Amino acid sequence: MEIINQFYQAIFECFSFRVTLPALFCMFWFMFVIEVPRYFLLELVVAFYGGITYWKQKRKLTVARMLLYTDNPLITVLAPGKNEGKHIFKLVRSLREQTYRNFEIIIIDDGSDDDTPFICKDLERNGYIDKYFRLNERGGKASAANYGVYHARGKYIVHLDADSSLDRDALEKILIPFYMDNRIKGVGGCVKVRNSDETVCTSMQALEYLNTIQVGRMVSNFLGIYHIISGAFGAFDVKAIKQVGCWDIGPGLDGDITQKLRKAGFKVHFAHDAICMTNVPSKWHILFKQRLRWSKSLVRFRIRKHINMLLIRRNFSFLNFISNMENILFDCVLNYLWLFYIIHLGVVYTDMLWDIFLIGWMIRYVMAVISFGVAMFISERPSEEFKLFFYLPLHTFYAGYFMRITRLIAHTMEFFFFSSYKDPWNPSKTSVYARIEGN
Repeated sequence: MEIINQFYQAIFECFSFRVTLPALFCMFWFMFVIEVPRYFLLELVVAFYGGITYWKQKRKLTVARMLLYTDNPLITVLAPGKNEGKHIFKLVRSLREQTYRNFEIIIIDDGSDDDTPFICKDLERNGYIDKYFRLNERGGKASAANYGVYHARGKYIVHLDADSSLDRDALEKILIPFYMDNRIKGVGGCVKVRNSDETVCTSMQALEYLNTIQVGRMVSNFLGIYHIISGAFGAFDVKAIKQVGCWDIGPGLDGDITQKLRKAGFKVHFAHDAICMTNVPSKWHILFKQRLRWSKSLVRFRIRKHINMLLIRRNFSFLNFISNMENILFDCVLNYLWLFYIIHLGVVYTDMLWDIFLIGWMIRYVMAVISFGVAMFISERPSEEFKLFFYLPLHTFYAGYFMRITRLIAHTMEFFFFSSYKDPWNPSKTSVYARIEGN
């Protein structure tokens, strides 16, 4: 009861101008200057623009869909992985229900030590998958995916995680952008959480995926700076992906291959309505480890390997510069600034920290509610996802603190200790080779 009374008192003090507007800005300048323009106002602008241009975009999509079915290209669905046998049948079943039917399925087994060989050979024998290849010695996901590329017969490759499942029209919708613009050589699908009801941890990730993937990547795609085709569901022109050398070893395969395509002069696109469902970690410590790995890839690939995208050279592209810089700035540099901002608040406003926290939570909650409304407007399944509304009060703790601190730890570990090369997610021998090659 005491906490509730303090909360309402903080609100009353703010709106009775006992906290002046200049003072409020000084306390929350990080939010107003950095977070609101990038993560709130841009979403509203893009959603508004999408609404007023809906029919124009729908006509373009209709024409592109006709071109797709006229061409009717063979597609290679590629699913590399280790110990994924228990997921393969669910994936195959969702593929057999697709509206687009001209595809082959290739499964690459990266040295599994479970029942994957038995399951996949049985599926191959009964015609559920077209090709099953087993790599007896584990080489990592990039190695397995690249092996599959050179056995693919399709004009396009759709790369999937083995534990994914697709909406019935997902293949069709991820292929349509290739027929909207022949410069597009990579298309990312929209990944959503299948096990959102399992724990609070999975529910928060479902809310995060809704905001940062379906809405956030629509924004970056609209601005021309889309920079990550998800490894769980992405489509690629086979000739283009071979031209850039396929996937490189590392923890951030999806962001790296997207950067390579952009640097080669190709366009990439986000298909927000091509839906892939996947399972996410249900426990916080497992999620923490996953996000450490993901965040290290920003330093390893964007700052080290692809730093030349920020340099003005012969093949310089302004949009590539902005794409890389925006990711580095907002996901890395400004996190360190946020840390100093929090320390500054603690030193300067020691006696008001509780009030500052409550007012900040209230402002962020209001923005989260509005952003959630935008997400529901865009979502293809709002009636199912509306239940996530009740987790919005926790959004500040999850996105504002847990995820920020996780990224800070990961970036610091990678900057100073190159820790991604010691990650067991990749075999140690391939990580040693990758470091020698500068990957």
